[in-house]
Amino acid sequence: MTQPLDTLIETPSQTGGPYVHIGCIPTFAGIDGVYPEDLGFSPIEDGAKGEIVTITGQVIDGTGWALRDALLESWQADAAGKYPGQDGADPKVGGFCRFAADKDSGEFTLRTVKPGPTPTRGGAAQAPHISVWIAARGINIGLHTRIYFEDEDNENDPLLSRIEQRNRVPTLIAKKTGPGAYRFDIRLQGEGETVFLDI
Repeated sequence: MTQPLDTLIETPSQTGGPYVHIGCIPTFAGIDGVYPEDLGFSPIEDGAKGEIVTITGQVIDGTGWALRDALLESWQADAAGKYPGQDGADPKVGGFCRFAADKDSGEFTLRTVKPGPTPTRGGAAQAPHISVWIAARGINIGLHTRIYFEDEDNENDPLLSRIEQRNRVPTLIAKKTGPGAYRFDIRLQGEGETVFLDI
């Protein structure tokens, strides 16, 4: 006997919500003992070479509200500009981190080593940067962006040079707030909207 399928309703799509934390950062969601340590807990181990920096910020929606359920992932090179698996890469820099915004303030913190310039296939150097992926409520497909540093030479970076609206380049630059400390807010829309990359 065949069942008529004309009464079924399509399941609604789900944006990144509370379940993304349960699956990706169980301890953040209050579930202990799944793993000894959440995957991507830190991009570095003790003894990593280079300057240790702390980047703080918020993911801010179009109304100016800091998202308190944002989940972020970052990828980066080591202080010499080498990625894990490349010859001579620092074995203490895994380069990957998964972290979340604070449930009360919406503030995120990334403690890592400041990356060095990385070469491109054509030989030109990319300015030191950290790639970031963001998931949160209302975001159907994760957003990609980058963090550059205001105290580095970003003038000839191939990606920054391709941004036609030059007034938007500063949305990718972390501001230095103290020794080894930077501020980088991610604005999803509206004034000062962060440049997102179609990757």
